[in-house]
Amino acid sequence: MSTTSPETTIWDALRGALVTRAVAIVADLGVADALGDSERGVDEVAHEVGADGETLYRILRALASDGVFTERRPREFANTPASDVLRGHGWRDFAHLFGGVWLSAIAQLDASGRPTFEDLHGTGFWAWLAEHPGERAAFDRAMEQGWESRLERLDSVGWGGDETIVDVGGGNGSLLLALLGRRPGLRGIVFDLPETVRDDSAFGDRCRFEAGDFFERVPAGDAYVLATILHDWDDESALRILRSIHAAAAPGTRLVLLEGSIEPGNAPDASKWLDLLLLALFAGRERDEAQWRALLGEGGFEVERLEDGVIEARCR
Repeated sequence: MSTTSPETTIWDALRGALVTRAVAIVADLGVADALGDSERGVDEVAHEVGADGETLYRILRALASDGVFTERRPREFANTPASDVLRGHGWRDFAHLFGGVWLSAIAQLDASGRPTFEDLHGTGFWAWLAEHPGERAAFDRAMEQGWESRLERLDSVGWGGDETIVDVGGGNGSLLLALLGRRPGLRGIVFDLPETVRDDSAFGDRCRFEAGDFFERVPAGDAYVLATILHDWDDESALRILRSIHAAAAPGTRLVLLEGSIEPGNAPDASKWLDLLLLALFAGRERDEAQWRALLGEGGFEVERLEDGVIEARCR
């Protein structure tokens, strides 16, 4: 049984936006990288990263009280396993987005069911990313974090020896390229918008990038992978994507989704909070098992497996 008081529970919930912004500030400044593997005085670090020393001290002091950084001696800080996560890209880019453009949309969230991002910025999130290449690059890097877990889930699928896999919304291709590295007989097509930040020289002979809009069409392939794509869209938009795939696929073609499924009950579940972020940004949503089965069925697919973050279905 938890010993946390009701008041502490509410306080921790209320201060969440402050924590988010504080983490974003130190991530954008590169404080964890500046600390490295040693402890350093805050004024020295502040001078190096271009921050006010007293303000940075107050931010680090607050974060250290939650285990993000540690104050070893007065005004001297070091990394912790938590702040180490912010070294390099991935989580650092996630922090930048969460505490920046995403936070402004979250701050305007209400109970109307409307996404707030477009009202704030005058355009949808994906169009805004296309207009801001630096943010697009940060988004693509952020989406790479946790790729090892996604690769393990994808590798759990019983792939044939010589299939061509289309990674729909595959970004820079890192996930599919990693799978092809494990499965020498497979070939791949990474399908995404033309402005996707990528290294074309990394694709090699067995994989290629093809630009396009998955609402309009997708390339032909033996199997289709969508890694955390459909949760970005409401049901109507998700159906349009599924129908594009259905139009290109032969009966029996496999569809593999790397998506979570919300479980009933009150257990801590990050996907229930992610669901609210998706609502604020672009009316996306996390789904439970019944909702996934209904959506895929309406899109022309029969679910064969739904477990451990993997949904396998076949084109009818």
